[in-house]
This record gives sequence, C-alpha cells and structure tokens, in this order.
Amino acid sequence: MAQIFAYITHKEGVADDTATELLTAARKIDPAADVTAVVVGSGVDALCNEMAASYKSVWKIDKDAVAYPNAEIIRGMLVNVLPSDAILLMPHDTFGMDLGPGLSIKMDSPYAPDIVDFEGVDGTTLKMVRQEFGGQVSTHVACDIASGAVITVRAGSFEADESKDAGGSVEDKTADAGDVAAKRKFIEIVEAEVGDVDITKSEVLVSIGRGIEDEENIDIARELAEAIGADLSCSRPIVDAKWLEKSRQVGTSGQTVKPKVYMAMGISGSFQHLGGIKGNPFIVAVNKNPKAPIFQVADVGIVADILEFMPVLTEKVQAA
Repeated sequence: MAQIFAYITHKEGVADDTATELLTAARKIDPAADVTAVVVGSGVDALCNEMAASYKSVWKIDKDAVAYPNAEIIRGMLVNVLPSDAILLMPHDTFGMDLGPGLSIKMDSPYAPDIVDFEGVDGTTLKMVRQEFGGQVSTHVACDIASGAVITVRAGSFEADESKDAGGSVEDKTADAGDVAAKRKFIEIVEAEVGDVDITKSEVLVSIGRGIEDEENIDIARELAEAIGADLSCSRPIVDAKWLEKSRQVGTSGQTVKPKVYMAMGISGSFQHLGGIKGNPFIVAVNKNPKAPIFQVADVGIVADILEFMPVLTEKVQAA
C-alpha cells in the first residue's frame, strides 16, 4: 500500500487535537502503517519534536511564507514533496476544505471529504463512511487509492492515540518544498469579540439548540447552568435568532471550546457544531429525536424533551 501521511494542523506551535486522531484513522486504513506526519509552518522545530513522539517519521517544511497557513502556497509545496501515490489525511476543518480539493487535482488523486470511519481496503479500493443530511444518514463510499488519495477526516471521529512512544525522526523537507508564489496573501487575524463570559475557558457548559423552542425558555437552561456551576452556550440557530450573543456560539463558525463536561440540550449534533468541541469532554446529550447525530458521540444520551427534563434535573441538583 502507498505511504500514509497526516497533515498536522497547529496554531502558534500548538498542535490541534486532531494531530493524534489522524494517527488512529491512518491505522484503520493500514494497521501496520508507519504513518508520516507533515508539519508546515515557521519555527516549527519544537512541534516536530513533539510529533516525533507519536509518529515514526515527521516531515518538516519550515518557511516564513507559511507562518500563517496559506493553502495556496502549501498546496504547491506538498505537490513538490509528497510521492505521487501518497494517501494524505487532514482534518475536515475550514483549512482542510480549502487545501484538500485543489491538492487532489494537482496530485491527480481521488478526494474524499468529511470521513467519519474507514471500513478497510479491498485490493486498491478503500471503503469509507460519510454522514449526510446533518448526520441523519450514513453513506458508504469507496475510492481507488492506486494513485493515492486526499482525505479530510471529521474531528472527533477517531480516538486520539496518546501512546507517545514512537521515538520518531524528523526529516527537513524545506528545500524540496521549493518557493511557491501565491495570488493571495495573509493580512491580519481579527479575533472574535469576547462577551461577558469567555466560553473557551469554561470547564462545564450547558449548551442549547433548536430544542429550546422559544427565547423565553432560555431561562430554564440558565437556571440549570447556575445550579451545576456551568456557563451557558448555544448552537448557531440560537445566535441567528438573536436570542444569545455570538460569543456564546459553539462550532466551526463560532467558538472552539475545551470543557471537561459538555451538556448538549436540544442540539442535533451537526459536524459544524461538533467541530467546535475539542479535548474529548464528557458529553451528555438530551434530545427528543432518538436518531439525532449527537448521540453517536455522547457519553450519556437521554431521549427526552429538554423543556421537561431540565427543570427536573435543576431541582434534583439543588436538592442535593
């Protein structure tokens, strides 16, 4: 089988949680694979050494031009260094969706986005699972990996490999990557405004979705949050309805949170929402739809109407 690579997403030298999730995903494709991590950025020596604890091999591309991850530049660099039949895994986030499609075209390889599971390889056919219609339907797809593949993997779909005993080596591929020009350039990062509560630092979150039904019902969730010492957050529909401020939104278009406990109240669990939850928190999901995608990632799932469930839970907590 072709060599498997994992693109390591990072911010200011700190690896994303997906860094070791991709290692687990790669071994579902080939359990015997020595997966190679690809680290691109500026001043990434420390990060490369960190990844060498998990990966047998780490390829480093260290250039000032990619201090901010410009997909247009990185796409050209990866074409210069990766084997023509490489299987490249990367997170299915905004950057992965920017980088992946064009890279697959340049490498003349199949592109498989938003994969949540791998079902094995039959000859040169890789079988995978995607989710459609907001996670309501699982689809089984396949592609021929004889010429490699570019695959984006949904965050949180695979358990992180925390073994840290690979004892890997770092190989500098900076010269091979070459100098790649781009028509777009990085200007600045505009940080999202922080509201009265910074949910990115919250250890416990009570998060509400469409199941709250009405703005007046938010007080029910707020009472539960206060009873358990949590902060109140939400999914995008609540912000779109202007019931809560944008700073309380969890998801790929909102805040990225890393709580110890996440209570999803009336949230279906689309990948856009789950993409904002990092760090493998203990997830409690309450939803009256037994087929809600949130139950696939929840540690505890309860099929109930949140407007009936939350007041009872609040009462029990207060009594205790």
